[in-house]
Order: sequence, then C-alpha cells, then structure tokens
Amino acid sequence: MIDVLKELKILECFDIRQAGKVLHKISEVIGISFFAMVANADDCVDIQHFGEAHEEFLRKYFELKHGMPSHDTIQRIFAMVSAEYLQWFRDRFNDLLNKDEGEKVRKILGIDGKTQCGNGNNKQKANHIVSAVDENGFSLGEVLVDDKSNEITAIPELLDNFNIKGNIITTDAMGTQREIVKKIRKKKADYVLALKGNQGTLNDDVKLYFEDKDFLGKCEYFKKIEKARSGIEKREISCENLH
Repeated sequence: MIDVLKELKILECFDIRQAGKVLHKISEVIGISFFAMVANADDCVDIQHFGEAHEEFLRKYFELKHGMPSHDTIQRIFAMVSAEYLQWFRDRFNDLLNKDEGEKVRKILGIDGKTQCGNGNNKQKANHIVSAVDENGFSLGEVLVDDKSNEITAIPELLDNFNIKGNIITTDAMGTQREIVKKIRKKKADYVLALKGNQGTLNDDVKLYFEDKDFLGKCEYFKKIEKARSGIEKREISCENLH
C-alpha cells in the first residue's frame, strides 16, 4: 500500500501553488481522497469529514503535518490534477485493495442491500444497491439490482469482484443461501450468516444443533447484552472447540 501511495509523490513536481502558502501536500490530499472515496465519499465536504473521523488511521500512510485540509483546499487540488492521472491511479489503488495488501483496510466484510431514498419516482423504482463494507466503513464494491429479492444473485457476483481470503463475511437472512456459502468457502473466507423464523427447516435444524448437550459440552459459550439504537440487543455465541 505504502509503495503505491509513494507514486503520488510525482504530483509534487506539478504543484503550481505558492510554496510559502502551502500547508498540505498535493500527494497527501489525493491519497486521502481515494481512501474516502472507497468509503463512499461523494464530494470534497465528505472527504474532509471522512479524514477528520479517520485521522488516526490515515496517519499510518500520511504525515498530515497540519492536520486535515479543508474541503476548499481539496477542491482546488483536484482541479490541478488531470482526469487521466486520477483514473490511472484509481485503477492502481483498486487493484491493490483486491490483493493481499487490502487486508490492511478490511477484515470483517458486511454484505448489505439498501434502497437509495429520494431517487425513485412514479416512473421508476428507487435504486437498490448491494454493497460490501468493511469494519472501518470502507465500501469495497457494490452491485445495482432491480429489487431486494435479487440480492441473492447479486451477492456471489459482488464477492467475485475482490479478494476475500481470510476475511469474515456477514449478511442478513436474505444472504443465507447454499450457493453464497459455497462461494465464500471457495474463496477461502469465513462467514457469519443470519437466520429468521421464516426459514423454517434450516432455522429448526440450527436450533436443534445448539440444543444438543453433546455439542454444548465441547464448545465455548459467550453472551452479551447491550443497548443499540432504540432497543436492547442480546447476542449469544457458541464456538465449537476443534482442538
């Protein structure tokens, strides 16, 4: 990752700003912006907010001697860099995230579908997007689907877009499907999938498995209760001891 970000140093040769008035390196601003874009930042204000929220993480890669630049500074710097260079670096950056180096910005990947509010009308339905988001809030990929029911076919397609080896994939009950599990295992990742009561046979089988006294005698059990949003969440985890 660091080696690829060093390639941004060439931009310093084309910095036309007055040296005495420069606080933020052009290479750092562009580099931070790419991290922010992976986290679904849409404009310069979003990039600034992302940088302020994740400054500790970003300092692993950038000096940030004067902290985060303002959105006005980010906008001016983007106007200085050619679209061709930005596209070239974007391809390099995305390629890196899809390889082992991407492990530094992802561990747990949550697959989730969301309907974009406000972009539908009486002539067309609102967009429904299936995204893969890591624990730092980075969106590593997304697929546009017709509606929520098509998430089942979109998830395997999404998982094919990047390297998930060694990661933990989570989904809601919609994604608890045999073919999706096969895809995750084939790509050498782990998974935590949700179940609902309307998935009758599978839900009943899992309940019976965890109620089995022989199973409970050889596993570790954890329980956690915490307040979340407007309610109380209870999580119970049974981990089979394979040693």
